[in-house]
Amino acid sequence: MLPSLAVLRSFEAAAKHQSYTAAAVELRISQAAISRQVRELEGIIGTQLFRKEGRGVVLTTAGKALAEALHAGLERLRDVIQTAQGAGSSGQTLTIAALPTFSSHWLARRLPSFRARNSNVHLIVKSRSLPFDLLGEGVDVAIHFGAPDWIGASHAPLCPELLVAVASPSLVEEAGIDKAPAGTNFPLLHLVSRRNTWPAYFQQLGLDPTPAYRGDFFDQFSTMIGAAKANLGAAIIPSYLIEAELAQGTLVPIARPDPGDGMYYAVTPSSVSNPLADSFCEWIAREARHSFKSRHMIA
Repeated sequence: MLPSLAVLRSFEAAAKHQSYTAAAVELRISQAAISRQVRELEGIIGTQLFRKEGRGVVLTTAGKALAEALHAGLERLRDVIQTAQGAGSSGQTLTIAALPTFSSHWLARRLPSFRARNSNVHLIVKSRSLPFDLLGEGVDVAIHFGAPDWIGASHAPLCPELLVAVASPSLVEEAGIDKAPAGTNFPLLHLVSRRNTWPAYFQQLGLDPTPAYRGDFFDQFSTMIGAAKANLGAAIIPSYLIEAELAQGTLVPIARPDPGDGMYYAVTPSSVSNPLADSFCEWIAREARHSFKSRHMIA
């Protein structure tokens, strides 16, 4: 026997607030109704979900486990309903997951081109930094950087990464780029997940890499880009993320290290046939090739 949605919503609210009273206020029903529906759910499951503590209630171990799973399930259900509402009569929805800075600095400005070819498609764009269960989260296409190692997915190569060392024009003028090998006399900015980028560059120049570990650290490229534009230091950044800054001159190249070993991929669930996702992968591959060719024009 499955509990009703009303019973599940009452339990979810009570679990969130650890209070039948607060749950009743949220759902605009009586406290007695909340209590009755929680007891109904306990009867169906066959175990106690709350225990009394003082004047309130707290979740049991079983209650905590159910609350976590139920919250994820209801959120997924809400996403499904909102997706259906957004798709409207066309019924076509494409859910895309991409690296956060990739989404904001590269993908977003190109999506109108895809929309022009697919005017009836409802897009949902999510930010993800690590691989996840594509089917479990209802994602049609994800953008992945690294190796083709996403389990249960098909990988369509997009382009390799091209790194460029940049700084603000005023910092370049202040540091005097001609007084030392490019970049070595600048304050350095690092990405936490790529701590070895500057040291590897120093080694390419035949220099002691120890000084290259110093500087300020950031957990997102977008924040590091903003710091470089604000004269905080020089940064080594994938060139596709700073196309606008390079074009506008708010960041200027000071050196170009060798390309990294990683590749960008469009990944899709290998067990699913999705013509719309295939069309998106073909489109983004063309955009990536064009972008990569343009980036070879840098310095």
